[in-house]
Amino acid sequence: MKTLLKFLLMIAIMFTISSCEDLQKIVSQGGNPPVGISNADNIAGLKNSLTLGIEGAVGLLGKENGFFNDALLKILLPPEAKQIVDNIRLIPGGQDLVNRAILSINRAAEDAVKSAIPIFRNAITGMTINDATGILFGANDAATQYLRRTTYNELSRTFTPIVKQSLDKRLVANVSTNDSWKALTSAHNQVAGTVVGRTAGMTAINTNLEDYITGKALDALFSKIAVEENKIRTNPAARVNDLLRKVFGQLDKK
Repeated sequence: MKTLLKFLLMIAIMFTISSCEDLQKIVSQGGNPPVGISNADNIAGLKNSLTLGIEGAVGLLGKENGFFNDALLKILLPPEAKQIVDNIRLIPGGQDLVNRAILSINRAAEDAVKSAIPIFRNAITGMTINDATGILFGANDAATQYLRRTTYNELSRTFTPIVKQSLDKRLVANVSTNDSWKALTSAHNQVAGTVVGRTAGMTAINTNLEDYITGKALDALFSKIAVEENKIRTNPAARVNDLLRKVFGQLDKK
């Protein structure tokens, strides 16, 4: 009888240890928020951080020279236009046309990103508890990837007509971006069709400028949002209110 009792006691101890280990594993995987922080807190904190992040990113890029003066995000001519730069001496007034086109391209991107905030806000509003938990305890760019996945197509559809309108806007010397681009590519294509152009390896350029700028503007926008997200995740000083300090303080303990 004593032997049986000892055996049952050992089984109970082993079961208890196993249960504790399983419980610890569940906690370590972030199944529930720590004591004092609710799921509602986490969701509210994440939505607050995303709102601040998108407003910060759009504010930086949507102002005049937001793209043009950013060495990393400044939009240059499409890759196909490299041959223009390489053979600029062959195009009358070529360098001036290049400079004007680059400035105008960046102005179009600055105009487009201003329309992004309402689309981002809709994506944030539609976020589920599972979305929020996965994002909060995910990678440093988890929120940025969520926004990219849920908003990219709509942003692209919204940006394109704005970019087109901006490309047609009269700027310096009453010349639009499209005018500058057409003048530049027409001059290039004309030279490319000559013996001199063919000898220099020049080929005609027919890039869709609207699609090119839209893609570059979106890439830059999400890049900027990722920077803003990383600040809040890793820098306590960037958590500008009590909710952010409470929610993202959990990450400091990981």
